[in-house]
Amino acid sequence: MTDALEHSLTRAIKPLLDAVGATALDPAEAKPDDVILEWDGAPAVAVRLPHLSSALDRLLAEMTRQFDGRPLSELDRLEKQRVVALLEERGAFTVRHGVETVAAALGVSRFTVYNYLNRQVDGPKGG
Repeated sequence: MTDALEHSLTRAIKPLLDAVGATALDPAEAKPDDVILEWDGAPAVAVRLPHLSSALDRLLAEMTRQFDGRPLSELDRLEKQRVVALLEERGAFTVRHGVETVAAALGVSRFTVYNYLNRQVDGPKGG
Protein backbone atom coordinates (compact mmCIF):
# COMPACT_ATOMS: atom_id res chain seq x y z
CA MET A 1 0.00 0.00 0.00
CA THR A 2 1.05 3.61 0.22
CA ASP A 3 2.77 5.75 2.79
CA ALA A 4 -0.56 6.41 4.58
CA LEU A 5 -0.29 3.13 6.45
CA GLU A 6 3.26 4.00 7.52
CA HIS A 7 2.37 7.56 8.56
CA SER A 8 3.14 8.38 12.20
CA LEU A 9 -0.51 9.32 12.74
CA THR A 10 -1.59 5.86 11.60
CA ARG A 11 0.89 4.23 13.97
CA ALA A 12 -0.28 6.48 16.80
CA ILE A 13 -3.97 5.62 16.38
CA LYS A 14 -3.48 1.89 15.70
CA PRO A 15 -4.37 0.82 19.27
CA LEU A 16 -7.58 2.84 19.03
CA LEU A 17 -8.42 1.41 15.61
CA ASP A 18 -7.82 -2.12 16.92
CA ALA A 19 -9.97 -1.50 19.99
CA VAL A 20 -12.98 -0.31 17.99
CA GLY A 21 -12.50 -2.66 15.06
CA ALA A 22 -11.73 0.10 12.56
CA THR A 23 -9.40 -0.16 9.58
CA ALA A 24 -6.77 2.31 8.35
CA LEU A 25 -6.71 2.96 4.61
CA ASP A 26 -4.97 5.16 2.14
CA PRO A 27 -7.12 8.32 1.75
CA ALA A 28 -7.32 7.61 -2.00
CA GLU A 29 -9.23 4.40 -1.17
CA ALA A 30 -11.74 6.16 1.08
CA LYS A 31 -15.47 5.71 0.56
CA PRO A 32 -17.98 8.44 1.43
CA ASP A 33 -18.65 6.98 4.89
CA ASP A 34 -14.96 6.76 5.83
CA VAL A 35 -13.34 9.38 8.06
CA ILE A 36 -10.34 11.18 6.58
CA LEU A 37 -7.77 12.34 9.13
CA GLU A 38 -5.47 15.17 8.15
CA TRP A 39 -1.93 15.88 9.27
CA ASP A 40 -0.34 19.28 8.61
CA GLY A 41 -3.29 20.20 6.39
CA ALA A 42 -3.10 17.17 4.11
CA PRO A 43 -5.05 13.88 4.17
CA ALA A 44 -2.92 11.36 6.06
CA VAL A 45 -5.13 8.33 6.63
CA ALA A 46 -8.70 7.22 6.06
CA VAL A 47 -10.49 5.31 8.80
CA ARG A 48 -13.19 2.80 7.97
CA LEU A 49 -15.43 2.22 10.95
CA PRO A 50 -16.83 -1.27 11.55
CA HIS A 51 -20.44 -2.24 11.05
CA LEU A 52 -22.57 -2.23 14.18
CA SER A 53 -23.39 -5.90 13.59
CA SER A 54 -19.87 -6.86 14.69
CA ALA A 55 -19.86 -4.74 17.85
CA LEU A 56 -20.97 -7.48 20.23
CA ASP A 57 -18.45 -9.94 18.80
CA ARG A 58 -15.69 -7.37 19.39
CA LEU A 59 -16.86 -6.78 22.96
CA LEU A 60 -16.88 -10.51 23.68
CA ALA A 61 -13.39 -10.87 22.19
CA GLU A 62 -12.21 -8.02 24.42
CA MET A 63 -13.68 -9.77 27.47
CA THR A 64 -11.79 -12.93 26.51
CA ARG A 65 -8.55 -10.91 26.30
CA GLN A 66 -9.23 -9.28 29.67
CA PHE A 67 -9.67 -12.68 31.28
CA ASP A 68 -6.30 -14.01 30.12
CA GLY A 69 -7.63 -15.51 26.88
CA ARG A 70 -9.71 -18.11 28.67
CA PRO A 71 -13.00 -19.06 27.01
CA LEU A 72 -15.75 -17.10 28.74
CA SER A 73 -17.68 -20.31 29.34
CA GLU A 74 -14.82 -21.55 31.55
CA LEU A 75 -14.88 -18.58 33.92
CA ASP A 76 -16.23 -19.02 37.44
CA ARG A 77 -19.54 -17.45 38.51
CA LEU A 78 -18.00 -14.26 39.93
CA GLU A 79 -15.94 -13.73 36.78
CA LYS A 80 -19.02 -14.24 34.62
CA GLN A 81 -20.87 -11.68 36.73
CA ARG A 82 -17.97 -9.28 36.17
CA VAL A 83 -18.13 -9.91 32.40
CA VAL A 84 -21.86 -9.13 32.40
CA ALA A 85 -21.22 -5.95 34.40
CA LEU A 86 -18.49 -4.81 31.99
CA LEU A 87 -20.65 -5.61 28.96
CA GLU A 88 -23.56 -3.71 30.49
CA GLU A 89 -21.30 -0.67 30.99
CA ARG A 90 -20.35 -0.83 27.31
CA GLY A 91 -23.92 -1.13 26.05
CA ALA A 92 -23.78 -4.75 24.91
CA PHE A 93 -27.35 -5.40 25.91
CA THR A 94 -28.73 -2.63 23.70
CA VAL A 95 -27.80 -4.76 20.67
CA ARG A 96 -30.56 -7.01 19.41
CA HIS A 97 -30.17 -10.54 20.82
CA GLY A 98 -27.42 -9.26 23.11
CA VAL A 99 -28.57 -11.27 26.13
CA GLU A 100 -28.87 -14.46 24.08
CA THR A 101 -25.44 -13.98 22.50
CA VAL A 102 -23.75 -13.23 25.82
CA ALA A 103 -25.50 -16.17 27.50
CA ALA A 104 -24.23 -18.52 24.79
CA ALA A 105 -20.67 -17.15 25.11
CA LEU A 106 -20.75 -17.58 28.89
CA GLY A 107 -22.34 -21.02 28.72
CA VAL A 108 -25.30 -19.95 30.86
CA SER A 109 -29.00 -19.37 30.27
CA ARG A 110 -30.60 -16.04 29.37
CA PHE A 111 -32.29 -16.22 32.77
CA THR A 112 -28.85 -16.32 34.44
CA VAL A 113 -27.68 -13.27 32.48
CA TYR A 114 -30.85 -11.40 33.53
CA ASN A 115 -30.16 -12.44 37.14
CA TYR A 116 -26.62 -11.07 36.88
CA LEU A 117 -27.98 -7.82 35.44
CA ASN A 118 -30.63 -7.54 38.17
CA ARG A 119 -28.02 -8.27 40.82
CA GLN A 120 -26.07 -5.25 39.53
CA VAL A 121 -29.10 -2.97 39.78
CA ASP A 122 -30.22 -4.22 43.18
CA GLY A 123 -26.72 -4.47 44.63
CA PRO A 124 -25.47 -7.30 46.81
CA LYS A 125 -27.95 -8.67 49.33
CA GLY A 126 -27.12 -9.23 52.93
CA GLY A 127 -26.15 -7.17 55.83
